[in-house]
Amino acid sequence: MAQKKHLLSEISLKGLEIAPSQVWGAVRIVPLLRHQVRGDLGLLQRSYEEDVTLVSLSGKMKYFSYVPHALVMSWTDDGSPVAAYGGQMGKTDGKRLNCGCASVRLTHRMAKRESKNQLRFLPLHLAMEGFLSMFFAGPDIAWNEYSKYALSYGLGCRYEIAVSGRYIAGLEEALRVFEIHPQQVGVLVFVAEALASAFVVPNPEDYRLLHTSLIEDFYGELIYQYGLLYDTTFPMNVSVDESKISNLASLRKAIQKMRADWSYFQGFMAEGLLGRNLQSKISYTAGQFSLQRFITDLQPKEENYIGEAIVRENGELEYLKIYRLSTAQTKRVYLLSQLAIHNWNIDATAVKLGHSREDFVRRLENAGFGYLLNKQVREVARKKLRKS
Repeated sequence: MAQKKHLLSEISLKGLEIAPSQVWGAVRIVPLLRHQVRGDLGLLQRSYEEDVTLVSLSGKMKYFSYVPHALVMSWTDDGSPVAAYGGQMGKTDGKRLNCGCASVRLTHRMAKRESKNQLRFLPLHLAMEGFLSMFFAGPDIAWNEYSKYALSYGLGCRYEIAVSGRYIAGLEEALRVFEIHPQQVGVLVFVAEALASAFVVPNPEDYRLLHTSLIEDFYGELIYQYGLLYDTTFPMNVSVDESKISNLASLRKAIQKMRADWSYFQGFMAEGLLGRNLQSKISYTAGQFSLQRFITDLQPKEENYIGEAIVRENGELEYLKIYRLSTAQTKRVYLLSQLAIHNWNIDATAVKLGHSREDFVRRLENAGFGYLLNKQVREVARKKLRKS
């Protein structure tokens, strides 16, 4: 029962202040400030240098990806400040193999406890692995329409393609030149006014160390394309009406209102994430903190996100990192979710989505899931569609 109290139902920036944005080309970075820093939670970056990381998951499942770094979470149980990291900086985890053409890191679990009050996890990969494993077991009933492979191995080997932040035009330079506020603990990153990232850490000291790590994150195809297509943001001018300024008090009030208007509007720009219903799962409970991964409620024609968060027992958000799903990625997981809801019955799912059986089979094939169906079902669907 205690864990349910931690479960994240929506993303809220309560306790954080949205500061005026800074713009470089098509990149808009919106600082997030935290005025009450508790100090009993800290994050440290641990760099990896291997070309590929192989993570052993539960059972025989494996996760392969380029993983540039891990995050190490340290906390105290009594609310006292986290001690300086010191000698922890040089610690490594897993094993390194040199395979000639590439180096490989072998590690265990997406989130692994290393000591009583220290947890190592792989940022964003924790969320992506959860996304890839959704409905991974495939059909739970041996329907005749499915291939022997699907009935034996489920979805088999699943993969998604993402782009390193280093390839997002202007992002690296923007992070280099932008000012970091004294109380800054995070950012909202927009590329051509599309939300590309939301990043929050527990305290300003951690943020300064992790600010440039946004370059090492992976981003969706849409964000990469926007970076190539646009070289500027939309104009957003907020100013003070000089005719209403008669003294310092009125100037201060006008500036406060201007900042409040900025905060509201920039929060509105992220409405595709903020306040959305989430499907969350706790990956690890660490004292009064819980590490969770989530996916927004799937809306095929809207923005959709996966991500991870560290939530305090009272619901305060201490860490956040997100990935925006592409339209194709959303369609794939939406189709799988609808099949799962209808017990993997193709006819029932097709009716629910307003398709004929043949149209739904074609939609599955177009999404890359044709291998789940047996050859006869696919051929019958193709013949009927050609005749119609």
